[in-house]
Amino acid sequence: MYTYSEFDRDFLATRNAQFRAQVERRIAGNLTEEEFRPLRLMNGLYLQLHAYMLRVAIPYGTLNSAQMRQLAMIAEKWDKGYGHFTTRQNIQFNWPRLRDVPDILDALAEVGMHAIQTSGNCVRNVTADHFAGASADEIADPRPVAELLRQWSTDHPEFQFLPRKFKIAITGSPNDRAVTRAHDIGLRMVLQDGARGFEVIVGGGLGRTPVIGKVLAEFIPEADLLPYIEAILSTYNSYGRRDNKYKARIKIMVNELGLEEVRARVAHRFEALRAEWGGADQAILNDLRRAFAPPAFRVASTEAYEIAYKNDPVFRSFADTNLAQHWQDGYAIVTISLKAHGATPGDATSDQMRLMADLAERYGHDELRISHEQNVILPHVHKSDLPALHAALQQAGLATANIGLISDIIACPGMDYCALATARSIPVAQEIATAFEAREQDIGGLKIKISGCINACGHHHVGHIGILGLDRAGVENYQITLGGDATETAALGERAGPGFAYDQIVPAIERVIDAYLDLRQDPQEEFIKTFQRLGAQPFKDALYLTGDRANAA
Repeated sequence: MYTYSEFDRDFLATRNAQFRAQVERRIAGNLTEEEFRPLRLMNGLYLQLHAYMLRVAIPYGTLNSAQMRQLAMIAEKWDKGYGHFTTRQNIQFNWPRLRDVPDILDALAEVGMHAIQTSGNCVRNVTADHFAGASADEIADPRPVAELLRQWSTDHPEFQFLPRKFKIAITGSPNDRAVTRAHDIGLRMVLQDGARGFEVIVGGGLGRTPVIGKVLAEFIPEADLLPYIEAILSTYNSYGRRDNKYKARIKIMVNELGLEEVRARVAHRFEALRAEWGGADQAILNDLRRAFAPPAFRVASTEAYEIAYKNDPVFRSFADTNLAQHWQDGYAIVTISLKAHGATPGDATSDQMRLMADLAERYGHDELRISHEQNVILPHVHKSDLPALHAALQQAGLATANIGLISDIIACPGMDYCALATARSIPVAQEIATAFEAREQDIGGLKIKISGCINACGHHHVGHIGILGLDRAGVENYQITLGGDATETAALGERAGPGFAYDQIVPAIERVIDAYLDLRQDPQEEFIKTFQRLGAQPFKDALYLTGDRANAA
C-alpha cells in the first residue's frame, strides 16, 4: 500500500497547523460559526445534530494495522469509544470536542491519514472495490490508479470549488462491487486487444434525483485516463449549474445537455489537455504499482481449514457467507461483519478495532479494507489460519455469519446523529436484523439499504429492498422501494406505494419476505431474481394486502 512521502508529511503538517489556528480563532470568538463553516468543512469537520462530527478519509478503503489502532485510540481518547464506518469507505467520529480536533488531525497524520476533502464541493474520497488486489475475478488491482487520482485531486487548484461535491469510484473487476454506476464518475477496468483501459461512466448519483450513470467512453487507454478525467471535471466546472444546489450535480448537466453533447465537449477539452501531459503521471503510476505489489504469500497445507469446515457447522456457516475466492491458491478473502443482530450497522468499538488490527497483523499480511457496505475485510488470509481467526472473532462478537444476507444492512446514521435526517435509520435496521435472525439463512442473499432522508447516504435507491425515512407532518414515514441493484446491472428500485409508520415498517418488510418465500422457484433463486422474473405487483399486493393477497388474508 502507499506510504506517505516527505512531501505528504510536510503538506499535512502545514495544513493541520493552519486549521489549528483557525480553531483557536473560532474558540476565541474571532470567527463566527458562519465564517468558520467553510474552513472546517475543508478539513472534514461537520456540525451535526448534537455535536461536531469528524469524517476521516480511508482512500479506496485500504489501511494497515497501525492506522486501525490509531483510529481506535482516537475513538477512545477523544470520542465515546467507537467509530462509524460509512458507505464512502470513511470513518466518522460523532462526538469530538472542537478544541480536540487539531490534536486528532495530528494523530492521524502520524500514521499517514487525514480528513481533507471528505466534505466540500470538491473531489471526495476516491472509493474502490473492497476486494481489489485480492479477488480472483479482477483484471488487475485498480488501487494504484485510485491513488493517482487521490494525489491529483487533493487541493487541485481548479477543482476546489466545483458546482457541487464530486465522487469517483473504481473497480478492476467485471463484477461491480464499487457501485460505479451511482457515482459522478465510475471507472470499470476493461481489456481491449490485451491492453488495459477503462470504461468511463458519468452522471450517476442518488439523493433527491437518483440517476444511473451512462457510459461516456467505452474504452479509455490507461495512459489517457487522468487527462480524460481532468477533461470531464473541467467541462463540469464550466457548464455545471451554480444557481441551484439541488441541480448542481453533474448528473443534471448530463441530463440537460444530453450525453452526446457532454461527450463532444469532454472530447474537445481532452484534445486540448492531452498535449499538456508529458508522461509524468505514468511514471508516478508505475511507482505506485510497486507500492501496491502483492504481499509475500506463503505455501502451506489447508488441511486445518478442511477439517474445521467438515466438522464445525458454525465455522462452515461463517465460511459459506463471509469468505470470498482469492486469486492466490490457498488463500481466502475474509469479510468481518459489523452487523451483529441488533447492532448499529458500521459501528466498531475501540477494542474491536484493535482486535481487527491484531488479526490483520497476525494472519492478514497487515492489511485491512473498509467496504462501502460498512464491513471490514481482511483481504489476504491463508486458509490454514481461518479456524484460529474465526475463534478470535467469535470471542469478540465479530463472527456474525451474515454477509450478503438480510441482516447485512446498509444504514446511514439517520436522525440519531445527522442534522439533515428526517427519520431514524439505525433502529429500523436493528429491528429488521433481529426480526429475521432465525430464518435469514433460508431467505438467502438479499440487500436491504436504509436512508434517513432524501440525500440517500444509505443507498436505498439501489437496495433490493430500499427504505427511505421521511417526515410527514412531524411523524416518521417510511417509503419502500423494490428491485434496486448496485452491481454492474445497476437499476433504481421502484417505489412500492404509500409509506408506513415507524411501528409498521418491520411488519411491512415481513410481508414482502413472506411473499418472496412463497413465490421463488427454489431456495437458490434469490430475492432480486424473483423480483426481476415476476415484477413488482405481487410484492405490492403483499405489502398493501391487495389482490390475491387480500383474499388470502
